[in-house]
Parts: sequence; structure tokens; C-alpha cells
Amino acid sequence: MLEKQVIFMNNNIFLPIGTVVLLKGAKRKVMIMGYAQKEESNDKIWDYCGCAFPIGVISSKKNLLFNNDQIEEVVYVGHVDEESKIFMKQLEAEMEGIRNNG
Repeated sequence: MLEKQVIFMNNNIFLPIGTVVLLKGAKRKVMIMGYAQKEESNDKIWDYCGCAFPIGVISSKKNLLFNNDQIEEVVYVGHVDEESKIFMKQLEAEMEGIRNNG
């Protein structure tokens, strides 16, 4: 499991849905449930959308938006299969374009 965590973090590849992380300075864990989320108030695009773990989604207003560089620890890596690998490569390419043009 640790090997997967190191690969994802070192290559700056998006972590799969269901991954549980601890953010820098946080006390509660967060489960990744979405990607490339736009903040309504300022149009900023974040790498991830997550919810408190193990509580889950309480309200869309309680979702957490965060970026890869805010992740301190990967506690659990979500399911990865060929479909998700293809999707994550496409997502990384899209986000790279957004980062370079934004």
C-alpha cells in the first residue's frame, strides 16, 4: 500500500476516488469524492473535492476543496483499475492546461 501512495504523490498524479487523506494542519481525515472543482465565489479550480471521513457527505456546502500540495498523508488509496487510470491521465492533462493558462 505504501508503494502506491509514494507513486501517486511523487508523480503528482491524481489520487483515486475513495482515497482517504490527512491534510496539512488538519485533525480529521478527508475522503476524495471528486476532481477539478470550481469554487463559486472566485472561479478558482481546486484539484479535489472531499468530505469528512468517516462521516461522509452531510451537505454540499460542507464539501472540502483542496489541492495535491495540501495533502500531508495518504491514509488509504481508493480503487484503481484500467478505466480509472485512463481517466486520471486525461484529468491530469486537462488540469495541466488549466494551470498553464490560468
